[in-house]
Amino acid sequence: MGRQADANAQVPLPMRNGVAPSYLWIDDTAPGAALPFLVARFPDIGEAVWRDRMARREVVDGSGTVLTPGSSLKRGIRIWYYREIEAETPIPFEEQILFQDDHLLVADKPHFLPTTPGGRFLHESLLVRLKNKLGIAALTPIHRLDRETAGIVVFSLREESRGAYQSLFQKRSVDKVYEALAAPLPERVFPFTHCSRMVDGTPFFRMQEVEGEPNSETRIEVIGEQGGLALYRLHPRTGRKHQLRVHMMSIGAPILNDTFYPVAQPEGADDFAHPLKLLARAISFDDPVTGQRRRFESGRTL
Repeated sequence: MGRQADANAQVPLPMRNGVAPSYLWIDDTAPGAALPFLVARFPDIGEAVWRDRMARREVVDGSGTVLTPGSSLKRGIRIWYYREIEAETPIPFEEQILFQDDHLLVADKPHFLPTTPGGRFLHESLLVRLKNKLGIAALTPIHRLDRETAGIVVFSLREESRGAYQSLFQKRSVDKVYEALAAPLPERVFPFTHCSRMVDGTPFFRMQEVEGEPNSETRIEVIGEQGGLALYRLHPRTGRKHQLRVHMMSIGAPILNDTFYPVAQPEGADDFAHPLKLLARAISFDDPVTGQRRRFESGRTL
């Protein structure tokens, strides 16, 4: 599978409609001609599509030389091209930009919109939408939210300061607050902290808890009631995939409208009327560049 270029990498194709080109390393000993190689490597794309891309001069090597169907490939080169999706489903919700300075941009992401391109989503991703609006090729998310989750996402605008901000997340120096709607648990005393060991589950996109040393931790409290449901405030101390969704399921209160937990629902069209009731409410940290205390809060509600 091809990879999308880093925001500041030296690439032979420009950003197009907010989308950076993707690339494929050639590590085959005898890759042969370009067209049959690409058709074999990407069987879901098809020969006609690759011929059309080549005719548009949008398949090149690392030096920018346009590849034709018969171009001879060599091991160790990179092929650059644009990822394309036909009939991409529009996400009918808009993001908001909450803050922007020379180093950071903070966006309020709606439900259903992925943070970055992937799978069946390309232009309908927060990153590509913002690049199209702002024309900032270097825009890079410092962290991510699940597609199903709404709320705060922080982006880097400059390569020279990006590492300082990324290290905050790696060192767990960022305070994150989420909110969720789920069934009330009157028998439990809140707040309390749930710890567990989380590992990859089945199917591949799910996580599960197992016996062993905990590698995930969430502080859970109840802050209100809404339509017979409890409004929970969640403070994750770690950042495991689907951590909050798994922890809420584990304590007996799966988040409302969760299509993965406790049971994975059959894949189908998004039900825009019933989003996952999980919101990345706020994020705060000491800015490593300015020294200021930063706090950003979503304007969305559950």
